[in-house]
Amino acid sequence: MKLSNNKTKIVATMGPASAQKDVLVAMIQAGVNVCRLNFSHGKPEVHQKTIDLIREINQEYKTNVSILADLQGPKIRIGLVKDGGIHLANGARINMTTKECIGDENQIYITYDTFPQDVKPNEIILLDDGKLQMKVIETNRVDLVVCEVVHGGILTSRKGVNLPNTKVSIPSLTPEDLINLDQALENDVEWIGLSFVRNAEDIVDLKRVIARAGKASRVIAKIEKPEAIDNIDAIIEATDGVMVARGDLGVEMPLEEVPLLQKMIARKCRAASKPVIVATQMLESMITTPRPTRAEVNDVANSVLDGADAVMLSGETSVGEFPLIVIETMAKIVRNVEELGYPFNSPKESYDKVPEAAKTSNAVCETAVHLAKQVNATGIVSMTTSGYTAFEISSYRPKAGTFIFTANTQLLNSLSLLWGVKAFYYDGFESTDKSIADINAMLKAEGHVIEGDLVINTASVPIYEKGKTNMLKVSVID
Repeated sequence: MKLSNNKTKIVATMGPASAQKDVLVAMIQAGVNVCRLNFSHGKPEVHQKTIDLIREINQEYKTNVSILADLQGPKIRIGLVKDGGIHLANGARINMTTKECIGDENQIYITYDTFPQDVKPNEIILLDDGKLQMKVIETNRVDLVVCEVVHGGILTSRKGVNLPNTKVSIPSLTPEDLINLDQALENDVEWIGLSFVRNAEDIVDLKRVIARAGKASRVIAKIEKPEAIDNIDAIIEATDGVMVARGDLGVEMPLEEVPLLQKMIARKCRAASKPVIVATQMLESMITTPRPTRAEVNDVANSVLDGADAVMLSGETSVGEFPLIVIETMAKIVRNVEELGYPFNSPKESYDKVPEAAKTSNAVCETAVHLAKQVNATGIVSMTTSGYTAFEISSYRPKAGTFIFTANTQLLNSLSLLWGVKAFYYDGFESTDKSIADINAMLKAEGHVIEGDLVINTASVPIYEKGKTNMLKVSVID
């Protein structure tokens, strides 16, 4: 299967629109690198079917598409309301109760048991992605909160609730998340998305569960709350990757701040060598139309310019009418920026939290990137067991291709999220010279390099110890 050569990766959310094998194969061929399972929707058996399909395609077509299992997290919702919805009039008062009921104009049920204890008078409550707004008047601190409607409208069942001013006491991993996490870990899913992250401890808690299960899944911290912005440096240090989840972030925080927050997070993630995904409403209009708006095209392009490792699609590929056209469109926008605008990223900033033990490896990786630029190398070619070298080289956004060889099969798929990285399976570790000759020959056989090309090889010597990267070699492909 001939795949897209774009360096910025594409994450596509799975759903009914992308459930057929032929459709998903075509989407992968057009540019999908990571498939996202949204555990906010769908039953476990449906997710299992999707996981099995992705693994089957990887096996059949020798692709390395990875899976991102996105946990719902402590998403707060209202309960059921009467048929046709309820009209919330500006200035009206309404009770929010933690006792289950069918909502009407007088009271609505909220699925957040400690809501009356956590909110305070004058705090804002946003409903349905911020379309409706209420203000807390008083709380009995047991089971009832009296609210006033600030911006009204029609409210229907099960809409989301955002509390931008409230310190929410629900744990980041809910009981439902733990059930979904079990399924993800049983299937050795490569990436786990943690929603509504507030601090680094949330990441540590999830990593503890993963370690206890004896699994190697990596964690993506979804940034969508003001507390996460306050703690962004500690979160980036604790996590394996970050998602700028602009939907809830733009509701929980002033939406005019989101563009600069996106740039700030992308910059900090690159400095820390952690992949960053930009998500939400990227090509939203393409859920129902085959062409994007010009503003959406600019948004995707600007995310590439900001230095995102990946751009993500949600409803466009899960329930939209044109899942394949969406991928082709996004790939085309990305390709145009990458081909005509390089170098389109500002230089990588320094990072002061690099462990002492990693400084030599980091210096070798940075040197490899600079050397590749000086000699106009076609590729930077590395062998890794942990993946550390791949994360480090990718973060510099080199013009040369980044080709990573590993015997770690789960890592093979995980690396599909990283900017510019192409991963290959290789398990020969007899000698450094032999391994370098082998992998250079593999790259030539697969058409990634041609005779006379220069490549920069990095490795760990002695190779059989599989230690930290400590060697550089300039090779001429023969």
